[in-house]
Amino acid sequence: MLIDAHAHVDRYGDDLETALSEIESESILTISVSMDLPSWKRNREIAARSRLVVPAFGIHPWKAADYVHRLDEITPAVSSAAVIGEIGLDHHFVEDSATYPAQQRVLKFFLGAASEQGKIVNLHTKGAEAAVLQLLSSFGVERAIVHWYAGPPGPFHGLLDRGAFFTIGVGILHSPDARTIAKEIPSDLLLTETDNPGGLEWLTGTPGTPRAINDVVSALADVRGVTSEDIELSVEANFRRLIEGDARLRGALATLTGEPSSTGRVTRAGGRAGPTGDEEGGTE
Repeated sequence: MLIDAHAHVDRYGDDLETALSEIESESILTISVSMDLPSWKRNREIAARSRLVVPAFGIHPWKAADYVHRLDEITPAVSSAAVIGEIGLDHHFVEDSATYPAQQRVLKFFLGAASEQGKIVNLHTKGAEAAVLQLLSSFGVERAIVHWYAGPPGPFHGLLDRGAFFTIGVGILHSPDARTIAKEIPSDLLLTETDNPGGLEWLTGTPGTPRAINDVVSALADVRGVTSEDIELSVEANFRRLIEGDARLRGALATLTGEPSSTGRVTRAGGRAGPTGDEEGGTE
């Protein structure tokens, strides 16, 4: 099974039906991260329709200033989400340093919750890689996915030492730097992503679709000198190891393994059980 460990399915808009059709036809288990409360609501609605979509809740660093004084308001969503994301810091695309304290406060709030609740975090680190590493260590977060890393080698190796998983996405199709990083990630910490529809749109001007994950896998195989099947199997095994033992993600694990979900149906065969094991795919 293909794994898209970081996508924004809620942002497909009028193309959502096509996107869900591709996710189903290509068998792509997809973590759909949120940027704010409205996108979380939409991701949950979408996940109720597809056993292959796992909704994650987070406040993107670009939205942190809007939520820094509303942390009580987002606490229920944090508690109900099976996965936390997209969260992090951005000191690269965000040039207004006046927003950085808000980013820090919101990230600390989420990391504290993730540590307490034992949840996976899906991280944005642009231009603040060392700070994110330090905060992960401070809060003792055990399971982290680092999305589209493009930072210096020091924090990269520090995050690897902490056992963080790294996604390689559509950047590998266009960036020599991304291909260099793709070679260096240990096989047991490698995941794949698209960040679509916006990932490819940022690179090419044309929105991407879920099946772009196939191009990522093919490019990874070429860079690492293995077959596409090797990459697919390795990434699936890594993702399975990441989520194994997490009761909140029992539905996603059942989808990966083809085993009966908590409802008694085999989700890989097209059952309606959602990614957390609930009949309608929700997390509450």
